[in-house]
Amino acid sequence: MLLGSLPGLAAVAALWLCAAGVERAVSSHARAAAARTAAARATVAHAAPRPAVVPRAQWLGDAARDQPDPRYDDAVVAVFVHHTDTPNAYDCADAPGIIRGLYDGQTDGRDWDDLGYNFVVDRCGTVYEGRAGGIDRPVTGAHTQGFNHRTAGVAALGTFTEGVPVPDALTEAIAAVAAWKLGGSDTDPRTRVRLVSSNGHSRYTAGDTATLPAVAGHDEGYQTTCPGAALSARLPEIRERAARLQGRTGDERRVQEAGSP
Repeated sequence: MLLGSLPGLAAVAALWLCAAGVERAVSSHARAAAARTAAARATVAHAAPRPAVVPRAQWLGDAARDQPDPRYDDAVVAVFVHHTDTPNAYDCADAPGIIRGLYDGQTDGRDWDDLGYNFVVDRCGTVYEGRAGGIDRPVTGAHTQGFNHRTAGVAALGTFTEGVPVPDALTEAIAAVAAWKLGGSDTDPRTRVRLVSSNGHSRYTAGDTATLPAVAGHDEGYQTTCPGAALSARLPEIRERAARLQGRTGDERRVQEAGSP
């Protein structure tokens, strides 16, 4: 019953650490770049297979609120990893209900238009579609203030502060999502990318260029302890696993020119 009633006060407080809302769509210049990206995608050298993803209809059903049309960017060049700061001792069969609680907390409690995360992964390694707009498309999320554009937000269902065990199935699933989403832009998960902060609520002034890991913790872009020290410690392993899933065998890492076109 506790899990079914999420988000409680702790969950609602945790949601404060996510982005304040969906940002404006990208410029016409970026939309033009989208066409170029789509044309190049057919020849991406390091595409990764799409993992199995549970559609949002399975956890949301007919309870979706009215919302504006999804917003899109030209590509995904970075993935931000989060944790939901909710209890860990859940049965994975209950994960859809917990995600529904997160959705209720963000749409009813905070009056957002949708769940902020693009994907949610449970401790058994099941990947759930989060924000609406199509899992194969570069949907603009609401997960990391200043860096919602050209990124995807993946939330680990649970709380992964220091000393908390992080299930291998969960990290494997995060790596699979990262490899797949970054593969479309041929971004090495082990590299660092240049992103432009869209507002001053991030760790950077609006308009500043930040060089961040292609697979970053939420705390890399925003003043927060998310995704927790235990999960943050697993990020190097997640990056390496994602790179292998993309078929990268060498150490060809470099800072990619991944800022706004």
